[in-house]
Amino acid sequence: MFRDKNQISNIKYQISSVLFLLCFYFNSNAQLNEVHNEWGAYFEKFKVKGSCVIYDLKKDKYYFYNRAQFTVPTTPASTFKILNSLIALQTSVAPDENFILKWDGKDRGNEAWNKDTDMKTAFKNSTVWYYQELARRAGEKRMKKYVKKAHYGNKDISGGIDQFWLTGGLRITPQQQIEFLVKLYKNKLPFKKHNIEIVKNIMIQEDTLGYVLRGKTGWGTDMKTNIGWYVGYVTKGDNIFFFATRIQDDAMENKDFSKSRLIITRRILRDLKVIPEPEQE
Repeated sequence: MFRDKNQISNIKYQISSVLFLLCFYFNSNAQLNEVHNEWGAYFEKFKVKGSCVIYDLKKDKYYFYNRAQFTVPTTPASTFKILNSLIALQTSVAPDENFILKWDGKDRGNEAWNKDTDMKTAFKNSTVWYYQELARRAGEKRMKKYVKKAHYGNKDISGGIDQFWLTGGLRITPQQQIEFLVKLYKNKLPFKKHNIEIVKNIMIQEDTLGYVLRGKTGWGTDMKTNIGWYVGYVTKGDNIFFFATRIQDDAMENKDFSKSRLIITRRILRDLKVIPEPEQE
């Protein structure tokens, strides 16, 4: 009986020790994270609300503006094209990034969309009709399977196979955007490595001697509010910096809305010395 009590006591002690270490780790890690309220000036300049989070992989450290928004979900809009590309490649709907779809002749108000288009160009120009067709060809069953396996956002593809990431049920938080991008970088998503590398390549927006920036924008509406995203990551030396900027604006006529998400993100990345100051902006 004494031995049993002793064993129970030891088990309790071990559990307490583990819990203490976990609490110590998370509290210490939380203290490493930084909140930068001064970045709000970048949002105010463009008359938008929003948030930004930068994740330093090497330091396992987050930098926040408006941390309260970190776990608030909204439509992913065209940032979903990252996963949409992976699914199209994995299901052989698109054999590679050079896969061309014929333009149907409908003018959608964007000259860059009014032409036959391949995946890498559609990704760069955020060509909605191209990715809608990829989604239709993948089909609801396979789309649902891979959205779930990738643990993307709330995994809800209701609202139509070619609309769910635009006006349907799919929602994602800045935290989930970062987690998805980390898994993409580490090749931890449920896709062939070759397909992941293709998507990483079409995400490249800047490739310099000092760093490589990969990213994707998104623009949609959620509860009659304009939602703008800019997500991606910067490879610099032996480190990776992931970012998720989201802006909101109820004024549909804000002419600077589109460019503001990129400019805000770049200014924050410069503040953190992730990318250099430009010669001109």
